[in-house]
Amino acid sequence: MIEVQNLRKTFQDRKKGEIPAVRDISFTCPPGKVFGLLGRNGAGKTTTLRMLATILRPTSGTARVGGFDIQERPAEVRRMIGYLSGDTKLYDRLTGRDLLQYFGALAGMTTPAIAQRIEELREMFRLDELLDKRVGKMSTGMKQRLSITRVVFHDPQVLIFDEPTAGLDAVAARRLIDQISNMRARGRTIIFSTHIMTEAERICDEIAIIEEGRILASGTVANLCSPNGNPARSLEDVFIDAVEGVSVEH
Repeated sequence: MIEVQNLRKTFQDRKKGEIPAVRDISFTCPPGKVFGLLGRNGAGKTTTLRMLATILRPTSGTARVGGFDIQERPAEVRRMIGYLSGDTKLYDRLTGRDLLQYFGALAGMTTPAIAQRIEELREMFRLDELLDKRVGKMSTGMKQRLSITRVVFHDPQVLIFDEPTAGLDAVAARRLIDQISNMRARGRTIIFSTHIMTEAERICDEIAIIEEGRILASGTVANLCSPNGNPARSLEDVFIDAVEGVSVEH
């Protein structure tokens, strides 16, 4: 379970003063569900996820991940999560196998457990072409697949994906969405950040549209696209109307 309550993050700039990045957002995501954060670049999605992953400390408000407060119990939160950020750096000199063994060991996995997990994920993430190749010689899509494998490698209860299909081709993106569906069926709690409407429609149980650090609308795709039984609109129409409404106010 993830519970977010009035989470706020403000950055300080010498010239501009306070810059609000996330403004009092609240939502919950229970086990066995995918909660989508849908927004443009710079809307506040990544800052929100970095706070949930305990990388950034909130200015105010808080959140609980698996029952642990992100500010009071950050070490316990980190042990529970797998977090894919948009700027994950991998070690160019390591092979894919070396990297997975390294992060598996960091997660406290034994050598036999690491070897078994590599075999379990081999087909799922097409690891055969990655395991013995050095990271520095991998394509962008290969690095992204390896990053995703690293995130799920220790089988965490909570998964936080920030634009996970970035850099993937259509086939790899579809395979990933299918695997996230499988993780949901196994009771994992999943946060999925994207700006791609079709991905959000396909994978998310609930969605929050975020702009300028605020949640403008939230609910299931059906409720957002057809509120109160009104004729259905596309999620893209709902998103554009919500975001342009903020622009008009300005």
